[in-house]
Amino acid sequence: MKKNILIVFLMIVIFILGAVLIVSYSKKNNLSAEFVENRIFQSELENAEEEKLDDLNRVWSRGKCEGQGIVEFGTLPMKPEDFSIYLPYGMLADAHVTPIDHGYFSPAVFHSPQDAYEVRAIADGTIVQIGTRDRVVGDENHNQAKAVEYRIDIEHTCTLYSYFDLITSLAPDIKEKLDKAGGKFFSGRIPIKEGQLIGRIGGQTLDFAVYNNDVRLGFINPKSYIGEAWKIHTDDPYKYFKEPAKSILASKNPRTAQPRAGKIDYDIAGRAIGNWFAEGTAGYQGINRDRYWDGHLALVPDFLDPSQIRFSIGNFGGVAKQFGVKTNQPDPAIIDVSTGLVKYELVQYEYIDKDTKQRWNQMEKVDNGVIGINQNYVQGVALVQVLEGEKLKVEVFPEKTAEQVTSFTNGAKIYTR
Repeated sequence: MKKNILIVFLMIVIFILGAVLIVSYSKKNNLSAEFVENRIFQSELENAEEEKLDDLNRVWSRGKCEGQGIVEFGTLPMKPEDFSIYLPYGMLADAHVTPIDHGYFSPAVFHSPQDAYEVRAIADGTIVQIGTRDRVVGDENHNQAKAVEYRIDIEHTCTLYSYFDLITSLAPDIKEKLDKAGGKFFSGRIPIKEGQLIGRIGGQTLDFAVYNNDVRLGFINPKSYIGEAWKIHTDDPYKYFKEPAKSILASKNPRTAQPRAGKIDYDIAGRAIGNWFAEGTAGYQGINRDRYWDGHLALVPDFLDPSQIRFSIGNFGGVAKQFGVKTNQPDPAIIDVSTGLVKYELVQYEYIDKDTKQRWNQMEKVDNGVIGINQNYVQGVALVQVLEGEKLKVEVFPEKTAEQVTSFTNGAKIYTR
């Protein structure tokens, strides 16, 4: 009996020391409190059943969720007059190398002052996590200090969750809870009501998404996304918004293709299309948190004009980049082992309004959608070849044209799902 007690005591001491070391490391390396707390909790899950590692009840609600099933959302997070457009899931941008698992409410005046617009609860629920960020994430202005932003994870039931990010200030009653928890990260339960003030934003977009714990997207290897357990549960917000909120959101969405909510899971077994991760880089979470996206790669349709191919990579001459493909072919959905070596010339792209045929600034509402247009200047070449066993051989050549590149070199990398 005494021996068992001693073993338990030693295990507790080891866990506490480990947590202290992680927190100490985080301060030294400027890791966010949200990241640290989630990784400490993740260590608790190492011995849990594998299928529980992406259970939002465990990862976000810490096993304390209440209720089952779905709920309806009656309130938009921003007033209709306060946002100009809603950008759907699937965008590619800078460090977001693979299709983004959230949408964006773009404020009516994009360069508005901080805290210019209210953010309100879309339905009754419980705030289960609040994270903070005070540095730029991405290769543009990498790690530059900035004003604190807040991420909020909300449980509606054990089945349904939503989240906000890039909030520039919290409502006083919610901020008080965060401050009592140390000001950096909150994990607990704060009940909220539909329409309740959550916080404010200004001068940037509001991130928003819905996650259904019963939904599992079609990624070939879901284990690669354990670092962001919610991603495989991303769900269509239009399924949950009631009228008139649903129609208002649809009217401000520049994507006309179905699904209107966008799409992030394009993987097809044996084909080049979809998300890829460089071998040995631990999937989505990466091996270097400072630039976790370095080993990411995506060959996917454009999020607003799916007729256009997009090539997105975490390291193109040292930085993450997104490109269109000159000639817009071949379609990665048909590239397989039998295709052999494929050569893509990479170009920048933009959008034009379908009605006016004028360049679209990605901030103003359009009535009938947009068209993706590739520019002419070739910024580099990508060689792509599908291999057996869900592997993709890739090499990029910045500032080269197709005529200057003939075959892979020793710089080629192997990517897996």
